[in-house]
Amino acid sequence: MAERRTRLDVPGWLFLPATLGTLFIALPLLAMLTRVDWGDLPTLVTSPGALAALWLSLKTSTIATLLCLLLGAPMALVLARSRFPGQAVVRSLVLLPLVLPPVVAGIALLYTFGRRGLLGQTFEALGVQIAFSTTAVIMAQTFVAIPFLVLSLEGALRTFGQRYESAAATLGARPTTVLRRVTLPMMLPALTSGLVLSFARALGEFGATITFAGSLQGTTRTLPLEIYLQRETDPQAAIALSLILIVVAALVIGFARRTVSPV
Repeated sequence: MAERRTRLDVPGWLFLPATLGTLFIALPLLAMLTRVDWGDLPTLVTSPGALAALWLSLKTSTIATLLCLLLGAPMALVLARSRFPGQAVVRSLVLLPLVLPPVVAGIALLYTFGRRGLLGQTFEALGVQIAFSTTAVIMAQTFVAIPFLVLSLEGALRTFGQRYESAAATLGARPTTVLRRVTLPMMLPALTSGLVLSFARALGEFGATITFAGSLQGTTRTLPLEIYLQRETDPQAAIALSLILIVVAALVIGFARRTVSPV
């Protein structure tokens, strides 16, 4: 007998607020599209400043995403699979950038790694300047993006439980073997989704970047900063660059959605 699928219908009245919410998000984007000068669009998006900002954003966001992977994945594993004193405090600190205003994050980074910062003075004595450099852009993007990866991975690991890992350990597998043969394949979809979301957050970062890295063309001026500057001098250029950022963000979100829900 063929298996019957049960369809769960939501109450009809929910469609009204759902439609209003969708319009609230969609209408501003459509309004911006009505202001695009489509004839000048190719020239605006291929200007030297636009291309430099786009390339810098893609490069720094990619590096920041890799740093999120190297640092965030171990953090999520430790938080989800271990117990230690002060764990709740550590989890709160890790997720704090999610709720901090980006400008506050930039100030915190500046007073840590700036020329007169907590660690910046030591780096300055060694001849290494971090603030207002491309490195500062990457650090700002990583700071605000890493909680997205940690939150995605930790939530997935807690949902999966530990039965498969416990079974592998019972059969004699060492912790590293369990991690490599069981945990990593199990968390791969969540890991991919978290990385995509981290990349999207890094790509759109503005407040922490301009506070900690400044706006130097070709060095720290990412696409969001270029849009902000063009808004005052050339609104059409700002709209064209915003359109690029929207397209890239939409592609990233679409990829993340297909990763999480393949059907």
